[in-house]
Amino acid sequence: MKALLVDDERLARNELRRLLKAHPDIEIVGEAVDADDAREKVAALKPDLLFLDIQMPGDDGFTLLEKLEPPLPLVIFTTAYDEFALKAFEFNALDYLLKPVDPNRLVAALEKIRLRGPGPAGEAEVAPSHRLTLEDKVFVREGDRCWFVPVKNIRLLESEGNYTRLHFDDQKPQLFRSLTAMEERLEARHFFRANRKQVINLAWVEGIEPWFSGGLLVKLKGGLKVELSRRQAQDFRERMSL
Repeated sequence: MKALLVDDERLARNELRRLLKAHPDIEIVGEAVDADDAREKVAALKPDLLFLDIQMPGDDGFTLLEKLEPPLPLVIFTTAYDEFALKAFEFNALDYLLKPVDPNRLVAALEKIRLRGPGPAGEAEVAPSHRLTLEDKVFVREGDRCWFVPVKNIRLLESEGNYTRLHFDDQKPQLFRSLTAMEERLEARHFFRANRKQVINLAWVEGIEPWFSGGLLVKLKGGLKVELSRRQAQDFRERMSL
């Protein structure tokens, strides 16, 4: 698989080259020092995979991806900051590696590619194995407050216009992400769209009661209650084998 390294720091590129020597199936076909350089080299070299830094002079890594012509290469983000993790996965990144890159995390990231097989990121929907698992953590920020939250602790997601409110522990921050975008990153076997505005974590279901017009009222651990319409209640019964 052909890989392009995109990072404005020479030492970071050199270190990644060193680590990739242990993976002979990854052929480094070039390096780019910023987004403009990367666009030219993506067009010329047609890499299958980008190791992409986020913060660079000029356009950042996210803007670079928005400006690339499809089909896009597969992407593994490499960055010194964990605050971009959630946004990175919204760009269908296969993984998100913090600098300095841990060799074991690199192995895990490359294994995702080997399981998926080569091919541009836009050719197919993201496979379930590339979604956020219950054991993954996501970085959440609201104003000056920050959390690094295990996905399994998120019991409810609620749509508020173009934003989403997360419920975990005793917190409920609002994120600048739509509920649909959030739902696409979650595994369907663990999270269920209860209604137009709410997605629940099935592991947090504590009780179920009949509700109006054939619907259901789902009680979550911690006291939250969520209404399911008749249509969603039927899907829920089939999912939970009720």
